[in-house]
Amino acid sequence: MADGSVAKGSVPSTGSSVATTAARDAGRCLTAVTMHATTECAECHKLHSNPAIVPKSCTPCHSELGDGRGMIVQRGFPPPPSYHIERLRQAPVQHFYDVITNGYGAMYSFAERVQPADRWAIAAYIRALQRSQNASVADVPPDQKGVLQ
Repeated sequence: MADGSVAKGSVPSTGSSVATTAARDAGRCLTAVTMHATTECAECHKLHSNPAIVPKSCTPCHSELGDGRGMIVQRGFPPPPSYHIERLRQAPVQHFYDVITNGYGAMYSFAERVQPADRWAIAAYIRALQRSQNASVADVPPDQKGVLQ
């Protein structure tokens, strides 16, 4: 884009609001990131204070759903793995931070483009996105189950 970004905003109809809601829920926010975040889940809140982090850095390849079918992939670039495969759902959150920092496979390093705190915010977002796309009714808090009826 003319301003140097690789994407403009998000597409509202893609379903990513589920992941955004999950990331905002400080009570259920990524215990795996707690060594780098306060009990108030600072990384999740940081993501919401800078919501352009994921669209600008991740969605061109990974898509807003994290399924590896971003616009660049639709144009012929080799697809990255879906965040929702078992291997990545079981990966420690440190893995996502390291991949953003060092690159992996066809993905180049984002160390010069994404600050360390933002890398943790993206890792937290990925974990929340994974949870949102692989949730069951058992994951819904008891006081919210009535809304599903």
